[in-house]
Amino acid sequence: MLVVLPLLASMLAACGSDEGGGRPTLNWYNFPDDSGALQKAADRCSKASGGRYRISYNKLPRAADGQRQQMVRRLAAKDDSLDILGLDVTWAAEFAEARWIREWTGAAKARAVLGTLRVPLQTSTWKGRLYAVPYNTNTQLLWYRKDLVPTPPKTWAEMIAMARVLAQQGKPHFVEIQGAQYEGLTVWFNTLINSAGGSILNPSATAPSLGPPAVRAAEIMRRLATSPGADPSLSNQMEDQNRLAMESGTAAFELNYPFVYPSMKANNPALFKNFGWALYPRVDAARPARPTIGGIDLAVSAYSRHPDLAFEAALCLRNRENQLTAALEGGLPPTLRALYDEPAFMKAYPFSREVLTSLQAASVRPITPAYQNISIAVSHTLSPPSEIDPVSSIETIRGQIDDALRSEGVIP
Repeated sequence: MLVVLPLLASMLAACGSDEGGGRPTLNWYNFPDDSGALQKAADRCSKASGGRYRISYNKLPRAADGQRQQMVRRLAAKDDSLDILGLDVTWAAEFAEARWIREWTGAAKARAVLGTLRVPLQTSTWKGRLYAVPYNTNTQLLWYRKDLVPTPPKTWAEMIAMARVLAQQGKPHFVEIQGAQYEGLTVWFNTLINSAGGSILNPSATAPSLGPPAVRAAEIMRRLATSPGADPSLSNQMEDQNRLAMESGTAAFELNYPFVYPSMKANNPALFKNFGWALYPRVDAARPARPTIGGIDLAVSAYSRHPDLAFEAALCLRNRENQLTAALEGGLPPTLRALYDEPAFMKAYPFSREVLTSLQAASVRPITPAYQNISIAVSHTLSPPSEIDPVSSIETIRGQIDDALRSEGVIP
């Protein structure tokens, strides 16, 4: 009961957000943004509505699991104080299948897809129907030390070989990658399997696909983890630990998101002068890499008392001006293609061409209501990476995915 009371209190407080007889308040639930970009978007769109609605930006917990848990509990209770939901790119299928979010149709759908990058739209789609609109996206690049590596590697094999040579020379040589037992490990595997020409699930998301590309992906993970290029902390590292290791000067390569660029500039200006970037390394030299995208999609709650206004407000929140602000102030790459030609964006993101190229060739994580279980099966089986048995590990994942796809209901 003690756990439930704070939740009920927050629900009751939110339920009182409509001013009696006045303009309705639309409650937007999204990740906690420290830059102020999301609050600016809410304020702009409230003003642009001409008094027809006000957007209240409500901050969810920092951890993705906590964000999902709060929304799942409230939607399961048919809480009508939720209007616009900021969903992780892996949640739309689950929420749509549970009938917690509304389908985008008609003019709202046409506006949502116009000018939006193709791959982010895939994360908002379930069974051929659009259930959210991409708000922002993200993709990993290869970051490297130009003073150690004049020409960046194009493949994983080249990168591991370069790391070995640097180690022999007694120079910084680690390859920083997310190897802890969490979502980042699943993302690494998903990127490699798609880059090898495969996928975790079949096109209809009804059965595991895996096969030889999955074995190749597992082989690469083990090869790095057992090579001189492996950071001793590989099996415990997440994105921020990778950033810190690169900034400390012990690494030559880092696979990470663009947030590492301003961080390096601020925290190690001397090393920043030799901080380069390139496209994510390929599995096969002749096949482009397909890095897994991240990001947030905006959905309209099935229980919103103002769905028409919520659709309109969601479109405003992710319009050109607000996406540009989120990119420049919040470090969130946009989903509108035209912004990649915007001079202000290109100046702030000198790697904008590489980000766009990556997004256009990118992969998405399996689109299925069972994604949470699939991710757990992958990350638990492949941890630690140094102990992967490529063939047997993939067989284990296959069996666990079969079980996950046959299960029913929402993952707790």
